[in-house]
Amino acid sequence: MNDNLKTIMLDNKLLDDNLNKVKELILSQLQRIENIKNSTTSTDFAKKDKIVIGTIAGDGIGPIIMESTLTVLQSLLADKIECGAIELKKIDGLTIENRIKLMQSVPDNVLNEIKSCDVILKGPTTTPGKNDNMPNIESANVTLRRELDLFANVRPITIPEKNINWIFFRENTEGEYTLGSKGIDIQEDISLDFKIISDVCTQRIAKSAYEYAKNNGNLNVSIITKANILKKTDGRFLNTCLRVSKDYPEIKTDDWYVDICAANLINNDINSKFNVFILPNLYGDIITDEAAQLQGGVGTAGSANIGSQYAMFEAIHGSAPRMLEEGIEAYANPASLMRAAEMLLRHISYIDYADKLNFALNKTNEKLNMTGNIDGNTADDFVNQVIKYLEV
Repeated sequence: MNDNLKTIMLDNKLLDDNLNKVKELILSQLQRIENIKNSTTSTDFAKKDKIVIGTIAGDGIGPIIMESTLTVLQSLLADKIECGAIELKKIDGLTIENRIKLMQSVPDNVLNEIKSCDVILKGPTTTPGKNDNMPNIESANVTLRRELDLFANVRPITIPEKNINWIFFRENTEGEYTLGSKGIDIQEDISLDFKIISDVCTQRIAKSAYEYAKNNGNLNVSIITKANILKKTDGRFLNTCLRVSKDYPEIKTDDWYVDICAANLINNDINSKFNVFILPNLYGDIITDEAAQLQGGVGTAGSANIGSQYAMFEAIHGSAPRMLEEGIEAYANPASLMRAAEMLLRHISYIDYADKLNFALNKTNEKLNMTGNIDGNTADDFVNQVIKYLEV
């Protein structure tokens, strides 16, 4: 045994400190799982006289695309807003400046406001990166998904000319993201991060995906992991999904490693055969961005974050600070947030309104050229065109 290793072994304080951190993480995750097991609350929107939609603008281009989306919703839902069936409630304070000031990923007063709403429509929020010269604050999305138990991130992708109709069910509360800000610098030159997968959280995302597949014509289900390498965590995810699949014998199930899945999404010989995907958190983030790019860019896609009691709908892209730095924020594409609003309307059973918005968005996308630069149309152009089609 070399002298350096002997020194490390003799440093009991270093070992104890790190073991204590790991112990705290394990205990917190065990408590989280117990809380999930004991949670039975659900929301029945059909029984509600009034639905409160909280709106959070976010950072960067967030306020611009939120203003655009609210203009469209106020036009589309004018009758429901007037009679009090719908309230659009503005929630301030979820900006990177306020979060840094308070050193909270989601300030307490903002979280309380969010919990007072039935559903949330949210713009992109900035998460400090390693080299951003900002404090290490957890992603607001990660915090909200955990605090509101938004276990299912649902992202649809449609490319009609390629006969592609995909829908991704990304587990939202576990994986690397749950403990992403809890890693340990063991020594000056060694770091350790954590990943967690549980049966209860995997079961509910798998059940959501299979129920969707069943209700939409027994669509094929593909389970995406790297279980050949991460045998404990991804292995558990795969095996749990396969157990759930036995309750749906009429549905074809297959499984793919995430790298092969990424390759096959751009393989025109096979990609149209995929339908429903179930993915752990990190892979879901990466694969759905690839899928959105194939659809026309991350600016074209919205996403839903669904829990038993709460739901949050958002654009899948970031806050695009570059656009503000270059002074071209007026050219931001609000389509992604409007797509999220369409999903929100379907979630609260406003199907006819969602269909009208979908029609208007499709027609507008055919007519305008949203490049995100001065050679394209502006957000205002997009809004005006959508409203024109809503009136058809």
